[in-house]
Amino acid sequence: MTNEEPGFDRPTNATSDLSRRDFVALSVAASLSAGGGAVSAAGAAMVETDVTIRTSDGLCDAAFIHPSSGSHPGVLIWPDAFGLRPSMRDIARRLAGEGYAVLVPNPFYRVAKAPVFETAATFDFGNPSERAKLQPLTGSANAPGAAARDAVAHVAFLDAQPQVDKAKKIGTQGYCMGGALAVRTAAAVPARIGACASFHGGGLVTDKPDSPHLSAPMIKAGLVIAIASNDDQRQPDAKEQLKQAFAAAKLPADIEVFPARHGWCVPDMPFDQGAPIYNRPDAERAWGKLLALYRKELA
Repeated sequence: MTNEEPGFDRPTNATSDLSRRDFVALSVAASLSAGGGAVSAAGAAMVETDVTIRTSDGLCDAAFIHPSSGSHPGVLIWPDAFGLRPSMRDIARRLAGEGYAVLVPNPFYRVAKAPVFETAATFDFGNPSERAKLQPLTGSANAPGAAARDAVAHVAFLDAQPQVDKAKKIGTQGYCMGGALAVRTAAAVPARIGACASFHGGGLVTDKPDSPHLSAPMIKAGLVIAIASNDDQRQPDAKEQLKQAFAAAKLPADIEVFPARHGWCVPDMPFDQGAPIYNRPDAERAWGKLLALYRKELA
């Protein structure tokens, strides 16, 4: 398994406060039609639109979700290895309910339209043929220079929308493989990205010359790096290399290893040995760190 791939080891601790019924209930979400309205948990009306963004590599399908009135800080969400799907739209809706204009692109647009997967919940990581389905998808998103090119296009899209307050910085966050894409985005568009968050990110520290952590001198954003316990066990030196890189660049960075497993922030992660990977308490604590970062850096 490479650093870029999701790290789904067998759990050493199968405890969780989330029953299978609760997990399924949290995972199910209805997609809204283009231009449709929604109401956030906070009670604010939102608008969700399916959009197409022209990049240097083609046409990228994406979801754009924002409060129904006013202009707000923009946020770019990078999905995990299962791409743009209902659970990622749910995360975007929740964030829009906090007062942000949120773009979630299909990171695999070069090879397939979204959703490639409707849910991650039924995916079998123990099946080699299932895992093989991910390789051409993640390979297209992680190709050399692809993230930077996409970042420029996506940020330009956000800045062109009247719902985005261009006087404020843009935030970016990523899950699993999206963590590295978020860091690459912060480096690719430093004048606009003011906050960057990675949740159980894969491939943040590699032995390659283009490793995301080596781009720290180009970044001008505050950072939250939330690391899964099993990722830390597999690569225990990564957190220190991240700390050193960000400190040398004089970047404010909150780097923490969570006791949860890789994928813990995404509600539709599959069960493993009868226990859900999603961990509600730690996911909520990570969400609190995200909101604190955005309120500080995107104000």
